Amino acid sequence: MNLRFIQANGITLRIAEMGSGPLVLFVHGWPESWYSWRHQLPAVAAAGYRAVAPDMRGFGKSDKPEAVEDYDIHHVGADLVGLVEALGEKSAVLVGHDWGAIVAWQCMLLHPDRFTALVAMSVPHGGRGSRSIVESFRQAWGDNFFYVLYFQEPGVAEKEFDADPRAILSRLYLSPDSPREAPLVTDPKRAAGGWIPRLGAAKGLPDWLTSEDLDYYVAEFTHAGFRGGINYYRNFQRNWDTTPQLAGAQVRQPVLFIAGARDIVIRGASAEQLTAMMKPAVPQLRGVTLIPDVGHWVQQESAAETNAAIVEFLRGLA
Repeated sequence: MNLRFIQANGITLRIAEMGSGPLVLFVHGWPESWYSWRHQLPAVAAAGYRAVAPDMRGFGKSDKPEAVEDYDIHHVGADLVGLVEALGEKSAVLVGHDWGAIVAWQCMLLHPDRFTALVAMSVPHGGRGSRSIVESFRQAWGDNFFYVLYFQEPGVAEKEFDADPRAILSRLYLSPDSPREAPLVTDPKRAAGGWIPRLGAAKGLPDWLTSEDLDYYVAEFTHAGFRGGINYYRNFQRNWDTTPQLAGAQVRQPVLFIAGARDIVIRGASAEQLTAMMKPAVPQLRGVTLIPDVGHWVQQESAAETNAAIVEFLRGLA
């Protein structure tokens, strides 16, 4: 694994890279870093590809611009285009998880000449909605706590998480059946408190996360802070407002979708239901892989199965 810094789109990004061959860019989500792909980079490199995972802007050792709007889809997408260029390539396959999947879906539409195929994880795509997702959340949750709405409040969530990175990370990096303590806050109203006390403390680490892994993540967020990553959420409305041209647009490149069958993002949907939802907007959907008994952190929880699905998809592109 080679870690180095690279200039792309006018900022400095730290990247992890392995292997040689066609370029595959791995785009992490929140709250993560290049390290979330530590199991995929060696496997994809061994299969004959150039595997590269950046710390996205605002994360890890990459630059962290101040302005909230500097984290919109146009800036973040341009980072990935700039990364392709800085690596001396014309195009790349994208692999995105969580927020990385959201970014990757948009990049397939906004930069179709640069990104030739996609492996999307956890977050499916059914086309542009009639309104932004944050508006839908506000209608659904009202005065009750929901983390995406909590993240819209300027400066609040990052203050909570920066004060105790280990507390939030250790509560999020768990499997669906991981044992927890009882939460300290059970009142559903936002006014009752922030997020950490609503998440029961972990009684231990899941088998896919070592204490060294957690220590690495904690160190990264202790250094970087949480503001940059949370700013991605603060651009949901801006991203929708500034992309009216994507109404009715289709992702025409080949796509594979992977998720844990118990990932809360897909809300219990079957492979057939996800296929039916995505196919009109993603005509070249090559398949939906749901890994049984696995939650949100699919590439870490079930690395071998995830790696096999990615490599099979990549080989099928030739």
